[in-house]
Amino acid sequence: MVAQLETPSINTTHKLSSAVTGIVQVFTSHHRNFFTVVMAQALKIAGQGTPVLIVQFLKGGINQGHENPIQLGQNMDWIRCDLPRCIDTPHLDDTEAHSLQQLWHYTQKIVLSGKYSLVVLDELSLAINFGLIPEAEVLAFMKKIPTHMDIIFTGPEMPKSILDLANQVTQVRHIKRSQEA
Repeated sequence: MVAQLETPSINTTHKLSSAVTGIVQVFTSHHRNFFTVVMAQALKIAGQGTPVLIVQFLKGGINQGHENPIQLGQNMDWIRCDLPRCIDTPHLDDTEAHSLQQLWHYTQKIVLSGKYSLVVLDELSLAINFGLIPEAEVLAFMKKIPTHMDIIFTGPEMPKSILDLANQVTQVRHIKRSQEA
């Protein structure tokens, strides 16, 4: 992730040989984890003045939706699905399925607008694995992401197709330690 605090003047004699392009990062685990390192990275980048968006596809419980993003500071927007609960099953009622689809369509629209430099798509892998968001749509979306934008996918059981497109993959593992008496 590159956070640019100052834009060089147009009259500069120093030219970049090639444009800085965004990267795709994946943080995955066998379990449904909260990826603290991803959130810390997002907060750090936002604190440096770079616009950040966090979208939590399967988290609910706060009646938020894309119409009411939480703003953490001036540079971070945080959106959750407008649901009374967190999704942990592929079986949704019509209202829940509609809310998730609204969030997915909004996410595509806002990402493609280029407003943000870092976008975190939390638990999108589970939404794909549950059959709630088609993998083919996600892959088509990834091909359209603005070149200046970094994107982070999180979640368990990340589809191989997304892993293949990622620039960096981090697998979080739980290590059991024996307790000494």
